[in-house]
Amino acid sequence: MAQEKPGRDYSRIPDGAYSIVAQVRAKSGKESELRAATLPLVALVRGDPKNLVYFLQEDRSTPGHFIFYEVFANKEDFEAHNAMPYVKAWLARLPELSEGGVTVMRMEVLNENR
Repeated sequence: MAQEKPGRDYSRIPDGAYSIVAQVRAKSGKESELRAATLPLVALVRGDPKNLVYFLQEDRSTPGHFIFYEVFANKEDFEAHNAMPYVKAWLARLPELSEGGVTVMRMEVLNENR
């Protein structure tokens, strides 16, 4: 297990956890619509007991460019997350709102003992 630091519950993150760094860019003129469609994901994903960490970020210099950081214990938990109706509904909106959909990097969380 990850070493716990003051003020943070890193112990919840198992060695080798399945992490996602993803990005999506709004079509020109669709920045506000994509933001409005994406913001509800924060509460929904953080409410999923299988989700360990979730951050939605927007580039300060490029409105409508969103970066997601998500951590799950394993790939199966991430795939179950992607099967949720709210994720499928959000993905279905991307052709109208985004340039090229979502780009995803599948990562492994490393700790000092790896």
